[in-house]
Amino acid sequence: MQIDLTDQVALVTGSARRVGRAIAIELARRGAHVLVHYFRSDESTVRETLLEIKSHGVIAFAVQADLADSAGVDTVFKAVAEHFGRLSILVNSASIFNKNTVMEASLEDWQRSLDINLTAPFLCTQAAVRLMRENDPPGGSIINICDHGAVTPWPERADHGISKAGLLMLTRVSALSLGPENIRVNAVLPGPVLKPDAMSDELWDKVGQGTPLKRTGEAGDVGRAVAYLAGEDFITGTTLEVDGGGQA
Repeated sequence: MQIDLTDQVALVTGSARRVGRAIAIELARRGAHVLVHYFRSDESTVRETLLEIKSHGVIAFAVQADLADSAGVDTVFKAVAEHFGRLSILVNSASIFNKNTVMEASLEDWQRSLDINLTAPFLCTQAAVRLMRENDPPGGSIINICDHGAVTPWPERADHGISKAGLLMLTRVSALSLGPENIRVNAVLPGPVLKPDAMSDELWDKVGQGTPLKRTGEAGDVGRAVAYLAGEDFITGTTLEVDGGGQA
């Protein structure tokens, strides 16, 4: 299926590097203009991402903001309004991946996970809907990036998993609430698609062998899943797992 997103406007949070970057590039490859959001990425990384996006003949800008603060969300959507004046696609990709158990997590750990992984997507959803209601015709697509921590307990990633489980429920509730306005809300749940920086190649290969496909994926797999959900207009409230079949 050929997904055509020509002249649509996409905001991808956390998109200067890794999976978020792959999503932004794939949407651009399909013809969407892109606002790249980032926080801690260095300027050279951001420039390289923008150049790659623009190589597909679309318009791209970048905005820096800390989404743990509601003022940061305001900054991002002011940039959307300034540069494009409209929004077709929101991808809530920005995330943190705290490592701690229930008893190890501090209140600060807990709060920051919720702020970035759940509250920021909630606020971004509200802001995006206000813009999508002004589209002609009204409507749009919101895609939340979760992970297996949302559906499988990871004791060593307690606050992360709980925040992602909340994001999955936000997806489902939003889909029901916003469907009558032609705003579709879905989630993508990636599995082993990009090796963590601290993981050895040997362990990464072992992870891949644990899937039914006997291999790991790549960040582009998630990008294509997002593009599919952005372009398919009769899917909402679903979770698309991109994980090689899960763990065998």
